[in-house]
Amino acid sequence: MSGEARGAGPGSVAPPTIAVVRVRYVVIVLAIALLGIFYVGTTGTEPTDRPMPTIAVSPKIGTGPDSPGFDAPAPAPIVWSRCGSFDCATVAVPLDYQHPQGEQIALALKRRRAAAADRRIGSLLINPGGPGIPGTLYVDTSLFSAELRDRFDIVGWDPRGVGQSSPVRCVDDQDPYASLDPTPDTPQEQQALIDGAKAFIAACVANSGKLLPFVSTADSARDMEQIRRALGEDSISYFGFSYGSELGATYATLFPKSVRAMVIDGATDPNATFEERDRQQVVAIERSLDKLLGQCSADAACPFNSGGDAKGAFDRLWSDLDTNPLPVAKAPGRPLVGQGVATWAIVETLYDSATWPALTKALVAARAGDGSKLLALYDSYFRRGDARFAHSIDALLAIDCLDDPGPTDIAAVDALAAKEKQAAPRMGGGRSYVCSQWPYRSTKTVITGKGAGPIVVVGTTGDPFTPIESSTNMAEELEGGVLLTVNADHHTGYSAKDPCAVTAVDRYLVDLVLPAAGTVCG
Repeated sequence: MSGEARGAGPGSVAPPTIAVVRVRYVVIVLAIALLGIFYVGTTGTEPTDRPMPTIAVSPKIGTGPDSPGFDAPAPAPIVWSRCGSFDCATVAVPLDYQHPQGEQIALALKRRRAAAADRRIGSLLINPGGPGIPGTLYVDTSLFSAELRDRFDIVGWDPRGVGQSSPVRCVDDQDPYASLDPTPDTPQEQQALIDGAKAFIAACVANSGKLLPFVSTADSARDMEQIRRALGEDSISYFGFSYGSELGATYATLFPKSVRAMVIDGATDPNATFEERDRQQVVAIERSLDKLLGQCSADAACPFNSGGDAKGAFDRLWSDLDTNPLPVAKAPGRPLVGQGVATWAIVETLYDSATWPALTKALVAARAGDGSKLLALYDSYFRRGDARFAHSIDALLAIDCLDDPGPTDIAAVDALAAKEKQAAPRMGGGRSYVCSQWPYRSTKTVITGKGAGPIVVVGTTGDPFTPIESSTNMAEELEGGVLLTVNADHHTGYSAKDPCAVTAVDRYLVDLVLPAAGTVCG
């Protein structure tokens, strides 16, 4: 399942759920944070005919304990204007931090003022994940507790390349790419993946070429420092979900003295290799699907119970979808429902066990020859028809591919797919070659959080996209990492469904009191 869904999430996005795939959008889920689970890609033996310049981040820019060498000009103080019940503004930041006096881009911000102004602590920056999810959309949700809304100005921003902040634009319709068979069995299917990847990359370069070298997570972390300076805060509090964990950990590493308090929920494995992270995620997704099917087998009331053999029924249906994809009569012009569409439909429902029944009903319909329910779930994942997320997948891929493209050798990518198929027989083995052919590269930040103080890392045992193993590794890699474990089957752990987790996180953000070592909620 190369391509990852960072987090959620764009996790399918149904604000205010945050789940997100480098597959999705955080409890939001649009994406495959999913850390990017994105099957658009190429396979085969053809090398790319495009040059691949390395866009290296200068080691002098914000890398020491006090970020010496960070010489971006101080931004102007923020001028807020009312937008409905909230405040909106923009902050100008350098497009290229190696040339900070050069071209500037504008970042969109939204603020929800602290309800208890007389007890206001400061600003709480938030990032809902993706990458590719606009942070401005989640300021006005009920995701955050009343305590946090009382004590902090909650400030969300659209990271560079996302939403209203100089968005990356590649294509207007994901159907020609995301619906392709991710596990090609014929030369024709393989060539379709190759052609699709080339077409997608060409569209990104044509429509957003100037921006593409400068949408790395490290660049967004430097933007956070500019936002802090523009807010006039001596130090900042931060709450990031899914991919937002990677962004927060990068900020804590580059600007440790600017951190007042930080919580990262549903963390990526910060210093793992591409192969290690991809394997972690696909195994976690397989684990969640296996649990769903196991529960369905044990429950006679489950629509897809199949005489107590939901797993066998799924495997037969999965094979049928590969060889005989389903048309959807009421959706002319839309793709056939084969394994490509069905993969994204499955991912959409795994963000939270509460949505598992939607998948079992869609599988029953598909078995009867009706693919409309799977297509609807696929559309939900891609937020089809919702202009707010029109190019979220474009941004997700641009950021992921710049940050961590993985192997650039076709044979190595194929070998990785084969390994994943062994580790995850149902969901593994997908080819994703967009990143392998991406025309830009950046220097990845080694995450340490050294000097930033305590950072609370929330890990959820049944998280299919940022598995508990990756959150555990994040807590261990951070100098001041403190793991808070949540026993649950959903992406990210901070939720009104778990008052224990909410109380522990709130107490730290508000009073700087850490959860006791080994705390388990849920």
